[in-house]
Formats: sequence, C-alpha cells, structure tokens
Amino acid sequence: MIHGSCMCGGVHYEYTGHLGTMTVCHCSDCRRAQGSSGVVAAPIDRHLFRWTAGEDLIAEYESSPGKKRAFCRRCGAPLYSRRDDAPDILRLRMGSIDTQIEATPVAHIYTVDIPPWADFHDELPRYDTHEHGRY
Repeated sequence: MIHGSCMCGGVHYEYTGHLGTMTVCHCSDCRRAQGSSGVVAAPIDRHLFRWTAGEDLIAEYESSPGKKRAFCRRCGAPLYSRRDDAPDILRLRMGSIDTQIEATPVAHIYTVDIPPWADFHDELPRYDTHEHGRY
C-alpha cells in the first residue's frame, strides 16, 4: 500500500494498486504547475485510490480542455492530474508519496519544452511529446 499527503498535512491518501510507468514531464503546463523543470508522475487506477483525510481541501484546476490538476487548497501541493477522456486513471504526483517505493522514471517526455537551464544528462529515453503507448 502506498500512502501520501500534501505539504501541510491536511490531505492524506492511500493507494492499493500498482504504479504505472513513471515519467518526467517537461511540458510548459507541468513546469508552471510544479514550479520546477518538470514533474514525475505515474498513472494509477482511480478505483484503488482513496482519500483518508482532507478530501474537502482538494481543489481542481482545468489547465487545458478536459485536463484537471488537483492540489491542496491550503498549501497548494500538487497531488494528481486527470483527463476527462480517461476517467479511470489518475496521474499521481510522486512528490506527494510518503511511502518508500522501489520505482524510477523510465523516460523524459515533452522534451521540446525543456528550457536551457534545465537540461538533464541521464540515460533515460527522451520523447518530443508523449511516449509511445501512453494513454
């Protein structure tokens, strides 16, 4: 089981399923939403995810048509994103996980948007947009 929370501790969740393929997204929306060079996220089964505290603190912002980004309205910590066209999937923000997990990102995506100050020098595959097979 995976446990997670927001920065202020008002929101807590648990997830009983398996994490999907973890990627680092560098699109301009993710950079702005995270305030960093990208976001590490993994798809999860929405039906195996549940709030254990603070569900009333969750707010969603529609960052593009059909895409919502969820965060704690008290501290602003990002928690997940979701798409209207994939209602059973949440893209969990790995920075919100409290449990130690054995997982690493497998690719950088939307690398066409990486600014010069955020170039990465690792061996992960890079995709101009999304990786093949992503929902």
